[in-house]
Amino acid sequence: MRSSIVAPRRIKSQHQVSARLCLRLVSAFLLGVLPGAIFLRAQQIDAPQNLNPQTAQVLMQRIDQLEARLKEVEAALAKSQALNPSITSANMVSQNPGQPVASPQEPEHPAEPVQAPEHQAEAAPTHPEGEPMDLNKTLMQIRGFADTDLTGSTQKGFHTSFSLGQVNLFITSDLSDKLKFLSEVVFEAGPDNVFGVDIERLLLTYRFNQYFNLAVGRYHTSIGYYNTAYHHSTWLQTTVGRPFLFRFEDQGGILPIHNVGASLSGRIPSGRLGLHYIAEVGNGRASSSPQSEPVQNEVDENSHKAFNFQVFARPEALPGLQTGFSVYRDLLTPIGLPSVNETILDYYFVYNGHNYQWLNEALLVRQAPRGPSPSPTVNIPGFYTQISKRFGAFTPYFRYQYVNAPLNGPVFYTNVGLQYGPSVGLRYDLSDFVAWKLQYDYNSLKNGQSYQTVTLQACFTF
Repeated sequence: MRSSIVAPRRIKSQHQVSARLCLRLVSAFLLGVLPGAIFLRAQQIDAPQNLNPQTAQVLMQRIDQLEARLKEVEAALAKSQALNPSITSANMVSQNPGQPVASPQEPEHPAEPVQAPEHQAEAAPTHPEGEPMDLNKTLMQIRGFADTDLTGSTQKGFHTSFSLGQVNLFITSDLSDKLKFLSEVVFEAGPDNVFGVDIERLLLTYRFNQYFNLAVGRYHTSIGYYNTAYHHSTWLQTTVGRPFLFRFEDQGGILPIHNVGASLSGRIPSGRLGLHYIAEVGNGRASSSPQSEPVQNEVDENSHKAFNFQVFARPEALPGLQTGFSVYRDLLTPIGLPSVNETILDYYFVYNGHNYQWLNEALLVRQAPRGPSPSPTVNIPGFYTQISKRFGAFTPYFRYQYVNAPLNGPVFYTNVGLQYGPSVGLRYDLSDFVAWKLQYDYNSLKNGQSYQTVTLQACFTF
């Protein structure tokens, strides 16, 4: 039934295009055949006396028929152009055989851009800077990630259950050769089983050259390695989840994982040493109340800005090796308490080979209250080490992690405390787009308490 309700105007347009295409092909054929026929007629004048008279008569009749047909085609073409002056012989046939030509009686609808021929390159659209725009590059690209878990634990108050992880839409668009857009829109259920939507990253980047790139928006803070190597997709990670240190703010993490501001990044001229830098300035995280949204997307609770600087090396002599350190500084202003100077120091050493991975990272969070009689400075150490080896579709892995955030600190961390222990797991890549993971965790807490967790995860990309 759908085929019977197509707009008559569009059907008529398609028939007109088909008729014009046939006329054009017949014209081309006749133009190719006619010179030969005329040549034969000219040759008849000087034909040898032994030419068969019947053959000559047939040739003459054929020539007369072709000439008459050519006149009919030319008349039809002239009439078609008179009725549709906007259609010329140059655009009667689409550049793409599968691309329909729009009817002159109806407005054109946007269609997929078609690569223009080289001789039409000068007609390509341009943006205000005068730089040619490739419409194929400006199209928005969306990549999706998601996961589903089954988790059981001996932790008090925990119920074994299935759970939907994050549904992550990774969106990119090349606005020009230098301007790039990137965002991550995440759909996620909370402890109340209600889904919410978060814009986890939103970045506009201008790439001047390999030494200087400017980005503005919401980004993952470049504290150490893991936070910018693995974003909001468990499919990209070898393990089921992130280390204690780099858990997201709404999952009890102790670090400012997200920030809103601007960053500069690029290479440092260093030859084969492969040095790079990242410099960031942003609002920092909220600290006025434990109920505050950690990421200050719209309003900063103070005028002081958070700064982060990282330098890392990727030596050419050791492909896959990366090592670096970062320094983060911010001023926290909890209500009813003295302001707190926060410094985060991070050092990492990682190796990513073809089938082998070894991640090592250690950091120290230092919180120093201000005032005439300040509270003692709090130091929060933490580290993790993770190793994995791929055997075909199987990747066994091991991770050991540690964090010690005192419960009596000046801000945050009331639910963290001391946590440490090993994790072992196996990842099985069912295809290039689907993976299964099975992970066992043994978590030790303060005062000798501990609990065990087993997680089965199905993660995929689409």
